[in-house]
Amino acid sequence: MRKVILAPSLLSANPLDIAGDIEKIKGQCDWLHIDVMDGHFVPNLAYGPNLVAALRSDENISLPIDVHLMVEPPECFIDLFLPLGVDYLTVQIEATPHAHRVLQRIRDSGVKCGIALNPGTPVEWVAPLLPFLDMVLVMSVNPGFGGQKFIPQVLEKAGWLYRERAVKNFNFLIEMDGGLGLENVHTAVRYGCDVIVAGNAVFGHSDPAFALKTMRDKIMEVFQ
Repeated sequence: MRKVILAPSLLSANPLDIAGDIEKIKGQCDWLHIDVMDGHFVPNLAYGPNLVAALRSDENISLPIDVHLMVEPPECFIDLFLPLGVDYLTVQIEATPHAHRVLQRIRDSGVKCGIALNPGTPVEWVAPLLPFLDMVLVMSVNPGFGGQKFIPQVLEKAGWLYRERAVKNFNFLIEMDGGLGLENVHTAVRYGCDVIVAGNAVFGHSDPAFALKTMRDKIMEVFQ
């Protein structure tokens, strides 16, 4: 059975008590997902290296950290995060003409590299990069804000990536982020997604741990 990773997005956590929200979900999640926004590539500002450093210095938080850089150009930002102990560092394919160089820099630092593509970006753009990638992030909303409605047309991108991976024996993970919750998480997994990022569906719930458990139960139905 394929392992599916749940990565709650801290963009939807309580900014006044991020550590408290993490404590609530530690037993039900696999990774922590952190969005970094520059107010230029996306129309919002969010999080930076100080948060990542604080999480890594907290002895009570040992979960893998998955950082998504929604910044332009990523070349000016990656070195702020590489020394901090992040596990995955993902950049937007639309944000740089030098994707190979950026990905190589990340991998040379011992961090796993990912590429993200927006809903309107053709999935074929990532084809030349697939041999070098540890993860492909398919955005299922237009990036910048949490709580948006899921765009179902992006599921075909996940399906294409799943088939390419199988045919060419690649090893990258397929991640999806945006508008995911109990009503559609199983569909994303059926299309081949390995990593599910959920924000509002988790932290907007009165019991975030229960929300994650019910999502995991829904995912398990796919494999029964």
